[in-house]
Amino acid sequence: MQLQTKICGLSDPQTVDAAVAGGAAWLGFVFYPKSPRDLTTEQAASLIQRTPPHIGKAAVMVDPDDMLIARVLAAGVTALQLHGRESPARLAELRRHQVELWKAVPVRTRQDLDVADNYRGVADRIVYDARTPAGTLPGGMGLRFDWTLLQGFSHPLPWALSGGLDAANVAEAARSTGARLVDVSSGVESAPGVKNVDKITAFLQAAARL
Repeated sequence: MQLQTKICGLSDPQTVDAAVAGGAAWLGFVFYPKSPRDLTTEQAASLIQRTPPHIGKAAVMVDPDDMLIARVLAAGVTALQLHGRESPARLAELRRHQVELWKAVPVRTRQDLDVADNYRGVADRIVYDARTPAGTLPGGMGLRFDWTLLQGFSHPLPWALSGGLDAANVAEAARSTGARLVDVSSGVESAPGVKNVDKITAFLQAAARL
């Protein structure tokens, strides 16, 4: 199966178009005021409108309330990607919206991976991301964890690999971990929150060769 890709933190038409043209399976839109990639739901809706129906659209959020979730769903997202302290019970509540639910699991040690099992039956996908320092953003900082931690791990759910990916290392990442979906953000930027068309294209081309 071909490696699937998600380009996260998109915020303008040019980079959305580059992700679509390059064959991304998923686009990610961030709704978190502390992030340099934060969008309004109106901005996201405009970008989603130019995206083909077969491409997934994920809303990346941190402990969102019901009002924000209602707004992002109205904008047209097809998955909620949760990067906060959302409990399995919270995800169980959100299943009523009938969209995919992705739960990020911050990883630094082998024991961190075990958290994924708590979301069996309520999440559709786990996103393994690098654990960031306390007081910083929960993701999108270009950090990677030790990919060998995933070798031999029995995954309780479908999963994606995130954290520190770019065009130069995506092949190593996929070979090392067995990932079939990779999620990139800062690795295709020229500055925090500023996506780069050429870097998006290069990343997608590198992934397509695998």
